[in-house]
Amino acid sequence: MHDKTLTQLANALGSGELSSRELTEHYLQRIQHSGATLNSFITVTADQALAQADAADQARANGNAGWLAGLPLALKDIFCTQGVKTSCGSRMLDNFTAPYDATVVEKLKAAGTVSLGKTNMDEFAMGSSNENSYYGPVNNPWDLSAVPGGSSGGSAAAVAAGLTPAALGTDTGGSIRQPAAFCGITGLKPTYGRVSRYGMIAYASSLDQAGPMARSAEDCAHLLNVMAGHDVRDSTSVARGVPDYAETLNASLSGLKIGLPQEYFGEGLDPDVEKAVREAVRVYESLGATVRDVSLPHTHYAIPAYYVIAPAEASSNLSRFDGVRFGHRCDNPSDLIDLYKRSRAEGFGDEVQRRILIGTHTLSEGFFDAYYTKAQKVRRLIRQDFLDAFEDVDVLMGPASPTPAFDLGAKKDPVSMYLQDIYTIAVNLAGIPGISVPAGFVGRRPVGLQILGTHFAEAQLLNVAHQFQQTTDWHLQRPDFAEESA
Repeated sequence: MHDKTLTQLANALGSGELSSRELTEHYLQRIQHSGATLNSFITVTADQALAQADAADQARANGNAGWLAGLPLALKDIFCTQGVKTSCGSRMLDNFTAPYDATVVEKLKAAGTVSLGKTNMDEFAMGSSNENSYYGPVNNPWDLSAVPGGSSGGSAAAVAAGLTPAALGTDTGGSIRQPAAFCGITGLKPTYGRVSRYGMIAYASSLDQAGPMARSAEDCAHLLNVMAGHDVRDSTSVARGVPDYAETLNASLSGLKIGLPQEYFGEGLDPDVEKAVREAVRVYESLGATVRDVSLPHTHYAIPAYYVIAPAEASSNLSRFDGVRFGHRCDNPSDLIDLYKRSRAEGFGDEVQRRILIGTHTLSEGFFDAYYTKAQKVRRLIRQDFLDAFEDVDVLMGPASPTPAFDLGAKKDPVSMYLQDIYTIAVNLAGIPGISVPAGFVGRRPVGLQILGTHFAEAQLLNVAHQFQQTTDWHLQRPDFAEESA
């Protein structure tokens, strides 16, 4: 069962070939057998999953089931889930049980999906390798000595290893697309505001966006159909109709205009990654697309601008975790100041503390205009670069990451880690959608092709990605780990 896509499993459920309980038990057994090796799950909700599976089977028997009913999923442990521990990968929230469901969790429950549990992640979504989790690093199923990417590394690894057919992730600077690339799966970061952020624990409020991670673009389209839409509880949610993203998957690509940003093919890009990406682009040319070079001239400012804006917003968002209202509280504080200091020092890991310090400094008097205001001006220039490019082309293509997955412990300094997101961060600053699809290997480590579109062009991105996957089989390749765990 675990070698099938979400779409294939939905068809099998619909035809009565298998039941949701059989499917759910199969994935729970796989998680129990091999989950510890990957460390991709923080919490497994077996009893809840089986109850949801039985409810979905009953709904199908009564003729009341939707397309997703009975399909198992995993949730990144950043989404509040009623009655279930929601830790955000942090000691700070290790004792927190969410009293309500995030909007996307609510929508998926209403659609009849089955939640297998909560996946591991970089603490408060801060990281590019999933090595910053309080619960330990996640291993890449393609090579257990490699990172799975981050911060949604647990979700990516679980899908790649066949522990779940799909999972939810969040993307603040590439945290869906980069781990999707490293683990050889498909990951979609929607337009900012397309999916509600209500109940999603905030890292950087103007950048965070939830999205689906699965084996194929077709799977992601079906998930986005349920996840997308306006939410009155989220002031950043956009009041805009939701199309049927699966309806246009098979549209012809004849006449599609593809732009290759020259800034994405320069110094720092692994030659083997570039070769795989350019071969993928040639597949598109064979499907009737035309290709031209374009420029995004402010790309090199994206990382410095991001690492001013994101830590500043993180400093503000994480100020609520003070040892008083909820979260970790130190033992025997001598006074209120001691309570604050020790609770936060003990509750937050090194990377989170580093970003809080940077953000607090950035927002302090005398530095706000010099750093934060200037970074927001640069952000506007980066957004305009994309808008200008989309005047001439339909989509942009390039690598999702400059290298394939690197070894665990290989990136010792923060700057080298931050540079892993050089091709993804600008997308969040501009608020546009992006998708990463499998496009080859370097050795046995996957390469991801990143496809970008203008605001609310998710249907086109999914169509472009799906047509590539109809022609190639990179997305169907499985790591040896997946079969060893059968």
